Amino acid sequence: MNRYPAWRYVLIVIMLIFGVLYSLPNLYPEDPAIQITTHDEAPFPSTIQNQMAAALRSQSLSYKSIAPENNTIMVRFTDTEDQLKAQDVLQASLGPNYSVALNLAPTTPKWLMAMGANPMKLGLDLRGGVHFLLQVDTNSMIKTRQTADMHSMGQQLRDKNFRYAGISPTSASGFVIRFRDTDTQRQAESFLQKNFPDYLFTTQQENNEPVIVGVMTQEALLQLSNYAVDQNLTILRTRVSELGIQEPVIQQQGADQISVDLPGIQDMARAKSLIGKMATIRLQLVDTQQDATAAAKTGVIPFGTQLFKDDNGQPILLNNQVILFGTSIINASPMVDDNGRPSVSIRVGGSVVTSFHKITGDNIGRPLAVVYVETQIEKRMVDGKIISKNVKVEKVINVSTINDALAHNFQITGLSSMQTAQNLALLLRSGAYSAQMNFVEERVIGPSLGKQNIDMGVTSLEIGSMAVVLFMILYYRLLGVIADLALILNIFFIVAILSVMGGTLSLPGIAGIVLTVGMAVDANVLINERIREELRNGVTPQAAIARGYDRAFSTIVDANVTTLIVAVILLALGSSQVQNLAETLIIGLITSMITAIFFTRGIVNLIYGGRKVDHLSIGIKIKKSARTAEKS
Repeated sequence: MNRYPAWRYVLIVIMLIFGVLYSLPNLYPEDPAIQITTHDEAPFPSTIQNQMAAALRSQSLSYKSIAPENNTIMVRFTDTEDQLKAQDVLQASLGPNYSVALNLAPTTPKWLMAMGANPMKLGLDLRGGVHFLLQVDTNSMIKTRQTADMHSMGQQLRDKNFRYAGISPTSASGFVIRFRDTDTQRQAESFLQKNFPDYLFTTQQENNEPVIVGVMTQEALLQLSNYAVDQNLTILRTRVSELGIQEPVIQQQGADQISVDLPGIQDMARAKSLIGKMATIRLQLVDTQQDATAAAKTGVIPFGTQLFKDDNGQPILLNNQVILFGTSIINASPMVDDNGRPSVSIRVGGSVVTSFHKITGDNIGRPLAVVYVETQIEKRMVDGKIISKNVKVEKVINVSTINDALAHNFQITGLSSMQTAQNLALLLRSGAYSAQMNFVEERVIGPSLGKQNIDMGVTSLEIGSMAVVLFMILYYRLLGVIADLALILNIFFIVAILSVMGGTLSLPGIAGIVLTVGMAVDANVLINERIREELRNGVTPQAAIARGYDRAFSTIVDANVTTLIVAVILLALGSSQVQNLAETLIIGLITSMITAIFFTRGIVNLIYGGRKVDHLSIGIKIKKSARTAEKS
């Protein structure tokens, strides 16, 4: 009686190894680090590590190591204070061609990582993370809108035969249109008031010349500013979602700032690059009639063209006319072309499809260039201070011949790597920001509840758990020890499963773990009390074990199933914090039933099964009369 077959013990051992092995990475804390990458994925110079070390030593900053890791260079530190100071130092030392981002470098042994064992992610309330504060440059958007409106007004005035002498900007949201006579001035004012309601127009005399002064209304300025922030928020959330960052906090702060809080992630450098990157593409025809080499040598650029260098470094002239902007792209996905090289598949939508099809159809056989446009932040050390400025970078990433009229779909080929294709596809898919954004603040933030509060919470949890463990041992003796082992294994299982799933543990998640531990204790209490009851009724120890587990089983399952239903509802309908509670609760309920019933029964059977037992170490003594009655 009370014997398990060998396969069940093998299963217990496998489960035990799984729980311990995949929860083990959580014992290795991550190092504060700085991750260095190149913007164009070019190889690092052989002297760059010595250059970085010298820059850090010059500022008396200590570090643990500087070493290449997965096409990056990782600088590890012992504390976040040195890490934060070193970021500006390294950025100023390396220049604008390198991305210098804060990171948390894993210290998990390689043999564990090779098995897919990684630590679980912790939420901001437990671990902290990275905080970005982004400034939305609404002024640049207003200026762009004003420039576009000025061209539109000029074109419409010419179409209506309202002759004017010139049009020029006066401020970020205003401009002046000069006329030769007052009659045309008055007629043009009436026309503009009707067709451009976002502007306030007034007629004036300037140097005895009739003019119309146009200024964007406050309502239009506010609406445009709000639109820029809202659009950037939407695109930012899309990019963060594409990165797979769980439980980010992205919200507007003030009139034109966006606050981004990200829990600890493995690739913070890529997160910063993709979150802050102001990048898009445009398609322009190559001018094959002019000599690009001569233009590069003489510096004389033919009218209506722009001088670039292709991906081989050769000069190339492009027509100023842009036949497609990145804003018309509705989907982009990385793929491999027919030659096995990385590429991006593009889908175009909107009203531009017709004109795009016509222009490419009229220029079959001509080369078409894809221009990548990005605004980067360049930092330099000037008189001991870090100075930042925006630098617009434009480069031709692909030149191909138009073989057929293009419409909804086409490919960008010739990319350097699959990672480049993935990054470009993500940027195009999420869209370009409506207005440029600059990083005005970047820092590692501590747990929002405060380290002291977390330490106190962990201490109270340890004291409470120890009290439960001691109670089970003192009250149920050996079977209490077995129950405690099941509790410990249950925690291992929860941590291991969360780690394998890549889940994020927050404070509500810890509450879910504590709750499941309590329910697991309840299950063992039910089992042990049923065994005690059977012993008091004069049943043999072997029969008491069998009946105790069998009769407590239905009660345990019923209690856990009802709680499981509630947890599933919370998971489906709750907020992210409540969902974290539900996730750990669901996992814990399932594992607690396994450990409280299957695991403890296996240990009890291993100790008492298959032999004659006169006494169970469960905290009670069987009266002699009961034993006598049992024998008779």
